[in-house]
Amino acid sequence: MSAMVLALVLSVFSAVAYAAAAVAQERLAARSPGSGVLRLLGGAAWWIAVALNATGALLHVVALKYGPLTVVQPLGALTLVAAVPLGARIAGRRVSAAEWRGTALTLAGLTAVLVTASGPAPDDVLSVPEALAVAGVAAVLIGSLARPGARPGLRHATASGIASGVASALTQTVTVAATDHSGPVLDVQVIAVALLVAALATGGLLLAQAGYRGGLGAPLAMVTLANPVAAAVIGLSLLGERLQGGPAGVLLALAGAGLAAWGVVLLARTPPQQAPATATAAEAPRAAVSRPEALVPRQPQPGPGHLTPL
Repeated sequence: MSAMVLALVLSVFSAVAYAAAAVAQERLAARSPGSGVLRLLGGAAWWIAVALNATGALLHVVALKYGPLTVVQPLGALTLVAAVPLGARIAGRRVSAAEWRGTALTLAGLTAVLVTASGPAPDDVLSVPEALAVAGVAAVLIGSLARPGARPGLRHATASGIASGVASALTQTVTVAATDHSGPVLDVQVIAVALLVAALATGGLLLAQAGYRGGLGAPLAMVTLANPVAAAVIGLSLLGERLQGGPAGVLLALAGAGLAAWGVVLLARTPPQQAPATATAAEAPRAAVSRPEALVPRQPQPGPGHLTPL
């Protein structure tokens, strides 16, 4: 198995793990929308979501060892593609035709991006000053997006995507620097960048949890879009990665990115179908309590020739 194929396979499994984590976080946010950090830390559901995110991150780290950032990062959009049927399955409903169309458009766009983004395994890494500068710029953007104001869910989700994308780029630096066997594994560069990765990953996780209070589709779409954009900017501008095919490749990548964005937006704007409601014997007492008049026997109406009692 070639390095590129291994990176693709690991990226797909990473996206599935991230999708399961997103669904778990959205359900947790729906159950307790006003929960603070301490209350989240005390619940088992939160730690299940953390474990799923950690699994996805571990697979993502290994994928970055074998594939370039411009290939591995766009595959993160598969998280939304996997989350749509998974969320529908848990909610007990079918995936709508519009949701399937969005999924198809997203996959088609990703295919176009992968054709132009395929390249050699990464070998360039960020220096400590570059990593600090990238983290500083990201912190400013995240702080401006996380401020109080309108549409907090979408802004928190965008900030989460930026934090995750920057963390992925810095993770690639840690992975390559720690495994190139040219120096000690735990040198100053590796430790400093690893601490930045931990801070950004934790912040991204908490920002995503805040974003999912408004639902799963739109916030996850914003995370999915912001994540690869942030990582690609770093990869193309600082890590020496390039798109293949010259000007035609750039046009194909832009068209694929636009198509994938259209699919993501379509997935985000499609209202989920409600699961069919079925009355059960266990639900009857609750229905009776909600309608007290149902507990009172209906009195026969007086017909002709009958007198009502005094």
